[in-house]
Amino acid sequence: MAQEYRSEILERTLKTLHIAVDGVKASVIVNIDGLLVAAYPPGDEENPHENPTSSPQVAAMSATLIGLAERTLGRLAQGELERLLMEGEEGVMVVYPAGRASVAVLVDKKARLSHVLFATKKAAAEIQKILGY
Repeated sequence: MAQEYRSEILERTLKTLHIAVDGVKASVIVNIDGLLVAAYPPGDEENPHENPTSSPQVAAMSATLIGLAERTLGRLAQGELERLLMEGEEGVMVVYPAGRASVAVLVDKKARLSHVLFATKKAAAEIQKILGY
């Protein structure tokens, strides 16, 4: 049996999320240092609009947002961060912690948010197991 690399398993987890939920445009896994771990669809240097979330800048910003949200909730004594939700005119970005990483999902504004939240939370738990932290 062929060995499967962790990066392939992570990408497959993101791909499953895209298949399971209508309206998911792009997704990434980012570590706490802001480095891109995995993306689906994979980033393309020549066509950055195919997966706009796979850029190093977006990865760094996502990690910064998670860090700020965690510190703010801590300061307000509101417990651990469950998710971060940002809504714009054209779409929604949901970020879930996944251990020492996070998963960020860019979704069409018309997507059923309850499905997105459920599937992304499940994916974040799987990602945490895969990464082992």
